[in-house]
Amino acid sequence: MTPAQLSRTVVHVVRSAVQAGELSVPADDLASLDAEAGGADGGARRGIVRVPPRPGCGDFASHVALRLAAASGQAPREVAEVLRRRLVEQPGIERVEVAGPGFVNITVAAGAHAGLVREVLAQGAAYGRGDGLVGTRLRLRYQDGPRAALFAEVVAQLATACGGEVDPLAGGGGAAPLAATSTSTPTGGAEAATETVVLSVREPGRTLGELVESLGRDGARWALLSAAAHDVPRCDPAEVLAQRESNPLFRVRYAHARVRALLRNGRDLGVEPDPNGRFDPDGPANADADAAPHAVDDSAARARGALLALLADYPRVVEAAARRHAPDRVARELTAVADAFFRFHDGCAPLPRGEEKPSAAHRARLATAEAAGTVLANGLNLLGISAPAHL
Repeated sequence: MTPAQLSRTVVHVVRSAVQAGELSVPADDLASLDAEAGGADGGARRGIVRVPPRPGCGDFASHVALRLAAASGQAPREVAEVLRRRLVEQPGIERVEVAGPGFVNITVAAGAHAGLVREVLAQGAAYGRGDGLVGTRLRLRYQDGPRAALFAEVVAQLATACGGEVDPLAGGGGAAPLAATSTSTPTGGAEAATETVVLSVREPGRTLGELVESLGRDGARWALLSAAAHDVPRCDPAEVLAQRESNPLFRVRYAHARVRALLRNGRDLGVEPDPNGRFDPDGPANADADAAPHAVDDSAARARGALLALLADYPRVVEAAARRHAPDRVARELTAVADAFFRFHDGCAPLPRGEEKPSAAHRARLATAEAAGTVLANGLNLLGISAPAHL
């Protein structure tokens, strides 16, 4: 279940509660929610549901009850409780809890998780791309400097990935030594109004040649893109090129390489990814993922749920990065996905260990790992950074 699908479920529950007389929500507020849920992103960009900021709060959280409380004349927690009772009865939702002043924390069922993995693997390199910026045309302007030119290049990549159009770049010096494969500007349909965007970034105080020579192409791109525009990028080779856990670039690229290694080793063992397999090791080996769940270790389930929530949120992050002209958002998302993947990997072995026999659980876990690798590769590609199969 993606954030867009869950957003539409939340709005459906709100409308059904209004029709049943459990909530009193003005027609304009309902129409606004309907419009958000009916958009290309299903309301995910506006935050009908979001990935919680910390573990232990379900797979997704919604603040809709807080939005509706004043208009309905009810306390936020009362509205949240109405939504909780109805949401928990919806297909694909396992558990719903009310937290804080009126947040609704939602845990999706195993079958819904399988649906997300199927979607990621089916879309492959296209996962994360969308049409949220269709009808938007950008004209990017920027000052002289290697970082400004690179930001403009990647902002253009992000905008076109979301269906927007971008005029040919104009501004300061080029970024040829750092350049990624160029993307074509979409054409066709009504001509979009042009929005001029002036990009302002803090430069590293080093020339382009110096950066590439000391950090390499991938390291230079990560150093310049992973910091927010208003921050000075950290370009110390001892940090950017360090092959240790404290280095986010190393963790992201190593996570992708680890996924590729798992897939190679799985083929050698006769274990192929299967998102429809039973993730629960206690379930029947050939059980369907949409069947009733069996008991499963809580820590393993939380690790998988946290990873899948980030994978589901990735398309929204890409669009938000495009709208806010902030490639660093993609870099932070990739770091979070890599960290969640390693926790999943350590708690839910994707391949048999020792004398263990291959099972449907391994095939389902391997599919989850492959989905994580797909998101990591797609995000690195948007940033123009290579995704290694070996590291």
